[in-house]
Amino acid sequence: MGLFSIFGGKKQRETLDEGLAKTKESMFGKIARAVAGKSKVDDEVLDNLEEVLVTSDVGVDTTLRIIERIEARVARDKYVNTSELNSILRDEIAALLTESGTDDTKGFDIGADHDGPYVILVVGVNGVGKTTTIGKLAYQLKASGRSVVLGAADTFRAAAVEQLCIWGERVGVPVVHQQMGSDPASVAYDTVSSAIASHADVVLIDTAGRLHNKVGLMNELTKIRNVIRKLMPTAPDEVMLVLDGSTGQNAFEQARQFTAATQVTSLAITKLDGTAKGGVVIGISDQFKIPVKYIGLGERMADLQPFNRRAFVDSLFDGNEH
Repeated sequence: MGLFSIFGGKKQRETLDEGLAKTKESMFGKIARAVAGKSKVDDEVLDNLEEVLVTSDVGVDTTLRIIERIEARVARDKYVNTSELNSILRDEIAALLTESGTDDTKGFDIGADHDGPYVILVVGVNGVGKTTTIGKLAYQLKASGRSVVLGAADTFRAAAVEQLCIWGERVGVPVVHQQMGSDPASVAYDTVSSAIASHADVVLIDTAGRLHNKVGLMNELTKIRNVIRKLMPTAPDEVMLVLDGSTGQNAFEQARQFTAATQVTSLAITKLDGTAKGGVVIGISDQFKIPVKYIGLGERMADLQPFNRRAFVDSLFDGNEH
C-alpha cells in the first residue's frame, strides 16, 4: 500500500484545486478564445489549441502528440462539436499520464517485506525546493508511522546543510551531516549506516544541486551509489528529481540534464501554486516517461501531495466541460 493513505480526502482536493487555479484559469481561458465562434473542431481550432497547449508549458512534443490524437478522433467521428473538446482533451491527457508510468498510488510504495531502510536519493538544482521537499516528505513519512533518517550530502553549500538540520529539528528526525566541503559519498555512507543501525524505515539523502558540469555531477552521483551499495547492494531504491514547476520550459531542460547524468526513477514538481505553468507536469511526465510521485502546492507541510493523475486531471477540467 502507499505511504500516505492517512493524508487525503476533501482537504487534499481543496489544496489541489487552489494550487492549480491559475493554470486552470489560464489554460481554459485560452481554449475558450481558441474556439470562439466555432461550432465544430476543424483545422483552425486544432491550430489554435496547439498554440494554447504550447503556451501553457505542456511542451512542443507532448502538444503534437495530443493534437495528433484529437485529429484521429475527429477523423473517426467525422463531426466533433467544440463543446466536446474539453472532454476529449481530458481523456487524452489522462491517457498520456497513464502511459508515462504515473499511476494513482500515493507516493512511494514500500512493501512490508523490504529488506532494510528504503533509500531515496534526492537530486535537483539549487532553488527548486529540494531541501524543503525532503523536509515535508520526512514530516509526512513520520506522521504515517515511518522512522526516517536524513543525510546532508550537499556539502558544497553551508546553507543546504543548515537548512536540512533545521528541518530535522522541526520534524523530529535525525540528520547525519559532516563539515562543509566533506565528501558527499562519505556523508551518504554514514547516513545509510546510521539508518541500518537504528533500524530506520526510510533514508532521504540530499545531494549537491550543481549542474554546471554534467560529467562532474554524474561522477558524484555514481560515487554515492557505489558507496552506499557496499552497505545495501540494491540501494538506492529511488532517485527522485525535484523540479520547480514555475520555471516552465527551464524545468524540461533540468530534467534533460539530470536524466542524462543519472538514472532518475521519479519526479517531484514543486511551486505549482501561484503559477499558470502547471502544464509542465503533463509534458515532463510524457516526454521523460518518469512517474511524477509528488507535487508541491504551497508552504504548509501537507501542501506536498502524492501525485494522483486522476485527481490532477479532474481538478484541471472540472467545471470546464459542457
